[in-house]
Amino acid sequence: MSRSPETGRERRICVFCGSKPGARKAYRDAARRLGESIVARGLALVYGGADAGLMGVVADTVLRGGGKVIGVIPGGLWEADFAHPGLTELHRVASIHERKARMMELSDAFLSLPGGYGTLDELTEAVTWAQLGLHGKPCGLLNVEGFFDPLIAFLDQAVREGFLRPRHRALVTHDSDPERLFDRLLDGA
Repeated sequence: MSRSPETGRERRICVFCGSKPGARKAYRDAARRLGESIVARGLALVYGGADAGLMGVVADTVLRGGGKVIGVIPGGLWEADFAHPGLTELHRVASIHERKARMMELSDAFLSLPGGYGTLDELTEAVTWAQLGLHGKPCGLLNVEGFFDPLIAFLDQAVREGFLRPRHRALVTHDSDPERLFDRLLDGA
C-alpha cells in the first residue's frame, strides 16, 4: 500500500461522483477502470458512502480488488438505506457540510467523475479550500467522453475575464485517462 509522507498512513484518493449511473455505459466503465487503478496503485478510496450509481461502481470495484474503501455519509442518507453495506469503514456524520469536511480531512487528493449538483458542490468546495490555502491537496477531473468540457471552458473563461487567477485555475487538472490523471495528481500528494 502506498504511504503518505505527511501522515504515514496509506495514501487516500477521494472520489466525487454521481449517485446515479448516468446515461452512457462509458461512465460506468470509467468508474470501474478508476477503481482498478486505485487498487493497482495501493491507494485507499474515500467517497460518499453510497452503494448506488457511479459511487457504488467505484466502491464495489475497489472492494472486489481487495482495496480499502472509506465511506462518509450523512445520517439522513444512512436512514434511507443509501449506505453501502460492505465498506471497510463507514463514517456517519450529521450533515452534508460535515461530510465534506471529513472527506477532505481523510484524503490526500480529490478526483471527480461525472455527476450532478452534489459532485460539483464537493469538487468546487475542495478546490476553493485549496485556493484559500486551507489545504494543499491536488484536485482533478476524469473527463469521460468530454463530460467536463463545459466546466473546463468555464474555468478558462473565468481566467480570461479576470475572475480567476491562472495559478488558481491550475489547481484543477484534468485528463480522460485515469492513469495519466493519477500520475499528475499523485506526484504532489
